[in-house]
Amino acid sequence: MQRLEHLQHLDKHLADELAQVARESVRAELREQTRGQRRKAALYAGSGAAALYAGAAVALAVGLALDLALPGWAAALITAVLLAALSYALRTAARPTPPAAGTSHAAPSARPAPGTVPPVPSTPPTAGTAVPHPDPATDHDPRPDHS
Repeated sequence: MQRLEHLQHLDKHLADELAQVARESVRAELREQTRGQRRKAALYAGSGAAALYAGAAVALAVGLALDLALPGWAAALITAVLLAALSYALRTAARPTPPAAGTSHAAPSARPAPGTVPPVPSTPPTAGTAVPHPDPATDHDPRPDHS
């Protein structure tokens, strides 16, 4: 009986050690993956900051070039309109295009993807409304009359 208890204790101890090693291995793997992702995120942030300053320098150059031929306020206004048009074009390019009405290839019972808005039906729903009865004067019974 004592030998069985000893084996159970060793089995439990082995399972605990195995779980600990697995946890440490997973933790080390996740740490290495996140280290690479942090570095990549920092590089993207630096790239974005540099692009922001470059864009400001280009906008300044455009404004100064226009200022040679136009009054200062007109050069600033034209530069602002150009930047607004550029930002609108970039925002439009970044948005996914919605599918055309009636061209959805998804099954009717499929749920929309999270974060998407379901399409608005072209006609209002008719659930709960009364169905009009046919006019008795124009209603013809296809069965023969057995009076």
